[in-house]
Amino acid sequence: MRQLALDIGLPVGPTLENYLPGGNSQVVQHLKGMVQAHDQRGAPVYLWGGQGTGKSHLLKAAVTALNEQGARAGWLDASVRWPCAFDEDWDAIALDEVERYNPAQQAAAFNWFVNASSPATGAPRHILAAGSLPPADLPLREDLRTRLGWGHVFRLEPLDEAQCRAALQRQAGERGVVLTDEVIRFMLVRFARDMGSLMQLLERLDQFALQEQRAVTIPLLRAMLQDGPHALEHS
Repeated sequence: MRQLALDIGLPVGPTLENYLPGGNSQVVQHLKGMVQAHDQRGAPVYLWGGQGTGKSHLLKAAVTALNEQGARAGWLDASVRWPCAFDEDWDAIALDEVERYNPAQQAAAFNWFVNASSPATGAPRHILAAGSLPPADLPLREDLRTRLGWGHVFRLEPLDEAQCRAALQRQAGERGVVLTDEVIRFMLVRFARDMGSLMQLLERLDQFALQEQRAVTIPLLRAMLQDGPHALEHS
């Protein structure tokens, strides 16, 4: 009989501390400086890079850090079907997955940006945004696209193999999962290497190991792939 997996011992959400920067240390330091001086509004920040480089992680981490200091932030990503109006009580806005915005979301993002940069009351708000493309290449309305490129633009670099190994080991350790070098090598050779896909795979593997009450091994990983329809393994 299969055991029901309990959601205990799972890692905390995205933070600036649990992001493995690799070649992106400058970005992390910039965001930490922004949070530490959260009442001093600087230029907008735009992060871009390929899948799994941690754009959403950093955006959510910055918002979380601001929230911990009592600040409020508006959040908009491509899943928000009906964006709300700009709230004067916000201290920051975060715009994620901007390359996927539909016309209504673009209109809302532009309105938020204008109100955040030139508010009717109070000081300018923090503006954070992220997408998969540099501002000049975004398939967005011109007024929004140009504004996203106004301030600090950072390209996020993917982790190399050694950094991927370190990230997997750290995330596994936070979950209480033991990953042998053999299992990590198998994951990196046989699966998509971007960190987003690898973290999804690790989460599935953790849950499957709990259900089966078995240690994480290559046979267990193969069994998981045969058991479910959402295999991430390359053909």
